[in-house]
Amino acid sequence: MTVQIIAALLVAAGAALVAQNVLMAQITTQASTVLVTLILNSAVGLAALTLLLFWRNGLAGFGEVASTLRPVSVLPGLLGSFFVFASIAGYQKLGAAATISILVASQLIFGLAFDLVRSGATQGLLSAIAGMALLMGGVTLIVGR
Repeated sequence: MTVQIIAALLVAAGAALVAQNVLMAQITTQASTVLVTLILNSAVGLAALTLLLFWRNGLAGFGEVASTLRPVSVLPGLLGSFFVFASIAGYQKLGAAATISILVASQLIFGLAFDLVRSGATQGLLSAIAGMALLMGGVTLIVGR
């Protein structure tokens, strides 16, 4: 895939995430707990992915899932569910813009830290820190409005 296609996918994913969170926040107001919304979200995603895996690999796909399962395999699902839970809470209490700005800023901070620890390369670090500081300034302006 070209950089342009990947960038377009990321833009579409950003739009989809906003739509998902708006819808999930609305669904949560009709349920007794946010857990109902989270279960619906996860169940639909699991069903769609299961059908896609079966369509692509047949029954062998399920064998591969079973052979790949390790204790660490549960962490991404738990982290993803936590992210969705926090997003719904943010959309309900802070609004979309504040929630997104805090999420993006925190992802950038931890992403930069991860890249630095992983590669040890400090080239471009100053400009990355400057960009992070500008983003944090934007978060302060958005959240503090």
